[in-house]
Amino acid sequence: MDSFEFNKIAGAVLAALLIAFGGRTFLDIRMAGHDSHAKPGYVLPLMAASAGGSAAAAPKAFDVAAVKPLLVKASAEAGQAAFKKCQTCHTPAKDGKNGTGPNLWGIVGADQASKAGFAYSTAAKEKKGKWSFDELALFIHNPKGYMPGTKMAFAGVTDPAELADLLAYLRSLSDNPVALPN
Repeated sequence: MDSFEFNKIAGAVLAALLIAFGGRTFLDIRMAGHDSHAKPGYVLPLMAASAGGSAAAAPKAFDVAAVKPLLVKASAEAGQAAFKKCQTCHTPAKDGKNGTGPNLWGIVGADQASKAGFAYSTAAKEKKGKWSFDELALFIHNPKGYMPGTKMAFAGVTDPAELADLLAYLRSLSDNPVALPN
């Protein structure tokens, strides 16, 4: 058998398969109508409709007021455990060196972008005020959202209880801790 004979046999087999499967598909389209195949292959899940009737509800915005009552019961020890993920960039020790991020000793109540020897981003330098519990909570919850242009590459802490524990720990990093908010 030469190569031309093989090509004829292979062509005949492929033509038979095309007629068998293609014919079935063609008949399905003609009998059911073309629109039956127009539906999507995968339906994306949507958020449940809200009371107002809209199909997709916006995500709930962060409310720093939800963290304030938790500060009273917050645990500095639990905050120290949560701080472990921060230690890749920050040091908590008194007179500690700056790392990728500034040393955080005495941060609560300090002026923003004020740690000597640290090269702050332009966004941080332009931010004025003190690091109050509210400001720290907003920043730690969503650094890029609170301060667009910050060099801090951290996604943030979303759990209010963990955030309160972390704030309690940061408060303890001082010789004279700032009083808790009312």
